[in-house]
Amino acid sequence: MTIELRHFRCFLAIAEERNLTRAAAVLHLTQPAVSRTLRQLEQRLGVRLVDRSTHHLTLTAQGEAFRERAAAVVAAADAALDPASLTRPPLRLGHAWSALGAATATLLRRWERDHPGTPLELLRVDDRTAGLLSGRVDAALLRGPVAAEGVVTHFLGTEPRVAAVPTGSPLAARKSLTLADLADEPIALNSVSGVTSLELWPRQIRPGRVVTVANTDDWLAAVAAGRAAGVTSAATAGVHKYPGVAFVPVTDAVPIPLVLAWRRGDAHPATPALARLAREIVREQLDE
Repeated sequence: MTIELRHFRCFLAIAEERNLTRAAAVLHLTQPAVSRTLRQLEQRLGVRLVDRSTHHLTLTAQGEAFRERAAAVVAAADAALDPASLTRPPLRLGHAWSALGAATATLLRRWERDHPGTPLELLRVDDRTAGLLSGRVDAALLRGPVAAEGVVTHFLGTEPRVAAVPTGSPLAARKSLTLADLADEPIALNSVSGVTSLELWPRQIRPGRVVTVANTDDWLAAVAAGRAAGVTSAATAGVHKYPGVAFVPVTDAVPIPLVLAWRRGDAHPATPALARLAREIVREQLDE
């Protein structure tokens, strides 16, 4: 006799209800159908699973032992048939701006090729940890020092700094600039997620005027409008082409560290693989 999943479900209902009529109601079957299914199971096993000699139905010793096996079979079948178990949860990758710069598309394409069962979702979140501490993302590409408590960082590399100046400015025609060249300009500072502050300049040439903004879009708009100049990562120049803004290398500014960060003790299972791939792509860029 072939034993099917319905035999296990029927027995578990009987074991739970300790009554054939109530088990039949739970299973939406007739009481004779439940009795017949139980009898088939007992014949296949060659043992009595249920003691019917008393007024209240009870399980035999063999029935109690079989109950654990039946529960394991049903649980495994339910898990195997759950559509959600066929795909892994997406890995949410946050960034405040520029992601992995010009290599962002490379990262997304290679991740999809190498990890088709785990979607990588890229999310821009305008805060210091790009949504990491708020739980909006599983990992984040962050620039500059990361001092947030409970955050693990994986160093990917450094990025040179560039100046963002209005295209009509004489500075836009230069092949390179120094911090001193920008000292007399108003400086746009992103107070929410930016990595540039006035401390980047030596005290004796520190700019005296600041235009404060809250995100990269407003920062670019301020520069394009001629209200200020700015200093940012070279990745910004590769990703955020903006009418009216020219990017010029700054030769004497310290590079910006780029890291992949995640919450300690709460990492997505695929985070280590993402860290390795991001580091590999950054190294490839440096070798070009």
